[in-house]
Amino acid sequence: MKLLRVGPVGAEKPAMLDPEGGIRDLSGVVPDIAGAVLLDAGLAKLRALDWKALPLVAGQPRIGAPVARPLNFVCIGLNYADHAAETGSPIPKEPIVFLKSLGAFQGPNDDVKIPRGSKKTDWEVELGIVIGKAASYVAESAAFEHVAGYTIVNDVSEREYQIERGGTWDKGKGCDTFGPVGPWLVTRDEVRDPQALALWLEVDGKRMQNGSTATMIFGVAKLVSYVSHFMTLHPGDIISTGTPPGVGMGIKPEPVFLKPGQTMRLGIEGLGEQRQRVIAA
Repeated sequence: MKLLRVGPVGAEKPAMLDPEGGIRDLSGVVPDIAGAVLLDAGLAKLRALDWKALPLVAGQPRIGAPVARPLNFVCIGLNYADHAAETGSPIPKEPIVFLKSLGAFQGPNDDVKIPRGSKKTDWEVELGIVIGKAASYVAESAAFEHVAGYTIVNDVSEREYQIERGGTWDKGKGCDTFGPVGPWLVTRDEVRDPQALALWLEVDGKRMQNGSTATMIFGVAKLVSYVSHFMTLHPGDIISTGTPPGVGMGIKPEPVFLKPGQTMRLGIEGLGEQRQRVIAA
């Protein structure tokens, strides 16, 4: 099942992608894609609906993030062995955890703004885990019971802010618009193996990233369990799981970074695609 939210910023309505590619309005059934709707029982009720009886959304509405604003937008750094190698970083012994500002959270096709004074804005296609059932001190063996499904995240990053300006990574990761999410929440029953998904990203039609979640250092189950030992994860929270090689900062001999007027397009096998125009803030 593929769930999404459509409509203007701040007024999105819950919806479902039907088997024919149409968008079906769920606002008469649930208030939003959030809370109890993301529990196994809530998803089972949506799955049992007769989709042909749901109103068809006309036209091509804006697609928002597939879940309502989360409480926690968690990211994992250097979680692909081949990405760590391209940046010259050692393999982490434990997951590197940081939080992305909720001001970065936005729809999958909304514009990405390069911050004023930015010199090194970069791209990162990532698999996003969407939490279904609240998770606190969860065993790795039970982790998938707390996963509602998966989505795409573009972990846009300003490398000078992240690496060269002192302190933690957060100020290079949480700028406004730096967290496009979606287009869909694909429920976990439709993703046979989250550790075997192809993912890619293009800038102006040129393929920059080509990878597989198979090279993740810490897999989905480990990450859900690990993060839940440091904070309670709530329904709708997102864990963005790291990126494969091909980011701008890793290009040799000279790194390449985003400029206003460019377009990013990215996707993950079975989870859809995103497309963002890059503009100046």
